Amino acid sequence: MRLFGIRHHGPGSARAVARGLAAAPPDIVLLEGPREADSITHLVTDPEMRPPVTMLGYAVDHLDKAVFHPYASFSPEWVAMRWAGDADVPVRHIDLALTNTLADWSATAAQTALEVVDGRDQRRPADPLTELASAGGYDDTERWWEDVVEHRDGSSPFEAIADAMTVLRAAYEPDFVPADPMERRREAQMRAGIRQAVKDGFTDIVVVCGAWHVPALANATDARQARSDTALLRGMPKTKVAITWVPWTHRRLASATGYGAGVTAPGWYHHLFTHPGPDTVARWFTEAARLLRSHDYAASAADVVEAVRLATSLAALRGRPLAGLVETNDAARAVLGDGTDAPMMLLSNELVVGTLIGRVPAHTPMVPLARNLAVEQKRCRLKPAAVVATLELDLRKALDLNRSRLLHRLRMLRVGWGIEVEGRRSAGTFRETWDIVWEPELEVRLIEASALGTTVAAAAQAAVVQRAMGASSLAELTDSIEQCLLADITEPLSGIVQLVADRAALDVDISHVMAALPALVRTVRYGDVRGTDAQSLATVVRGMVVRIAAGLVPACSGLDADTAEVMSGSINETRSALSLLGDRELFDLFHDALAELVERDRVHAALQGRATRLLADSGAMAADAVERRVSRALSPGTAPADGAAFVEGFLGGSGTVLVHDAELLGMIDSWLSTLDGEAFVETLPLLRRTFATFEVAERRQIGERIRRGTNASDGGTGESLDADRVAAALQTIAQLLGHTSLVGGRR
Repeated sequence: MRLFGIRHHGPGSARAVARGLAAAPPDIVLLEGPREADSITHLVTDPEMRPPVTMLGYAVDHLDKAVFHPYASFSPEWVAMRWAGDADVPVRHIDLALTNTLADWSATAAQTALEVVDGRDQRRPADPLTELASAGGYDDTERWWEDVVEHRDGSSPFEAIADAMTVLRAAYEPDFVPADPMERRREAQMRAGIRQAVKDGFTDIVVVCGAWHVPALANATDARQARSDTALLRGMPKTKVAITWVPWTHRRLASATGYGAGVTAPGWYHHLFTHPGPDTVARWFTEAARLLRSHDYAASAADVVEAVRLATSLAALRGRPLAGLVETNDAARAVLGDGTDAPMMLLSNELVVGTLIGRVPAHTPMVPLARNLAVEQKRCRLKPAAVVATLELDLRKALDLNRSRLLHRLRMLRVGWGIEVEGRRSAGTFRETWDIVWEPELEVRLIEASALGTTVAAAAQAAVVQRAMGASSLAELTDSIEQCLLADITEPLSGIVQLVADRAALDVDISHVMAALPALVRTVRYGDVRGTDAQSLATVVRGMVVRIAAGLVPACSGLDADTAEVMSGSINETRSALSLLGDRELFDLFHDALAELVERDRVHAALQGRATRLLADSGAMAADAVERRVSRALSPGTAPADGAAFVEGFLGGSGTVLVHDAELLGMIDSWLSTLDGEAFVETLPLLRRTFATFEVAERRQIGERIRRGTNASDGGTGESLDADRVAAALQTIAQLLGHTSLVGGRR
């Protein structure tokens, strides 16, 4: 029997396992892992399988009880399974079965507590390798592991690891018996698995397990140990379980996510494993330069050469066999990052941690998330179908409300079973309309989303938290709050609300605050429809409106035409949101800011026109004041382009005001009549764009008003029109329409 003590996610361990198996092929490979995993090990060699992936075990009757066993390409166990599959060597998993570990142990809790060995030092190191690194004079476990394992020559490290672990573990557990009862059972089960392999006639056995367990498994065939293990494993509770494969990501493998066996740099380890050899560091910096260039950072071939030289020199100065992650990071910061943080954050996220996501075969067994969805579909009386069906929901009915929550939760998981085609939430109604159709690829989406949780509700909550934590803008955060209320995911609400409040208080860009406001207002309003308490958001909304009102004028000063157009849309959205909220005090506060905007210099004319129109529509500006403001904007002293921009902002996509206000229409008509040929050509594109946004009926009515108003004495018949001027106008129209047949007013 050979014991390969490994680090669960280490490329050096993985390569050592591959060398050990190839040099002396065993009869059987035994792995630390749940015994049920034997039923899905054959999928490892499937052409569609691509790590990182994870074994997902779960209790069939209690889907909230689940456990993940992730594997990357550089995981030693994965390498062992792949080798065994290719070599047609049997593989067995010998750890405790999931049927036991996921069972209800509450009935045996008292007995379990008594099993703790009295007086034993239970302070087992969280990471035994940290102890070894410290003994070797290292203050960084990652660097120690790289030096003694990842960068060692081709010799096997397993004997040295076994000796080191024996000494280390003896310091905590002199007889190699864990203080934790479950840990004792695990090692007893692994020894039992070894004995079973011997009993079955295997004579050359390789055991791949965590290095910590090696000293405890060395005496597996001892008769007294066998009797003790049998007694310890007797009477364990059981439950019905299932196991499958689901995709995983390098980011989820990172220790920063809270994964206990995680590593700090999955992407770096993947690179070490897939690109071994003398050019490892050069390949790394080549990828780094390519990534930086794709994000508009300067990174030349000469920079790559210099970075490789610097990393190699640093390794030599520090007495390391090869440049490790610390050296490559230092060199990248100095040469590629110009000593700044932004490029290094990009390299850390994209390369050091990595964004790789795995893939599992299409015939992988169903995951618990899919099972839970089937239960929810039955509860909501929604049967998946391959044809589009329209679903009208009345949220005042319990069944329809549950259906809405399910569809919104699935949408949070990017499982697009339903598409909302009629969103009347902003009007505060109780109705939603969905088009639902079940596509085959949604099964894959479920498998992908299963890494977030084993139930639809739990996975949706994890998804919205993940999205909120990674939100790059206030608008994304407020959208997350709205999603929470629509899907009835209330637990993370307080945390996300606090994130919104904190970021809104620090964000100096008023446009960001304005973009975030509508979703937050809809949340406050719509929460009442669903019976959800959304009033905790009211204080945040008030603070945001106060900041918008205070900063609106400075934010609108000195903008060019394109930026002014974007800001005009933001002003529209803000005003609509406040109208929905119905808070008169906040409404007046915003209108005061608009009134100041109208009178300020250095504010784009389109914004002044928009502000004037909004004040006029709300009654905050009297009719005579509106006419004076329009008259001033269209006076001869105003540049024609500015006048056209004001008109565009004032009319704002609707010609209704011109249909009903003859005096205002007359002002614009008179202004146009005063423009000379050059000014008319300059302003025509903008005016044409403005009037093109009007409804056909509006344009027709405006034309009729102009025609009737040309000469009141002729009764609107147009008999006094000047034929030459008409011909000139028609020729211009012909050019606009692309016709050349309108000449001299005749066709």
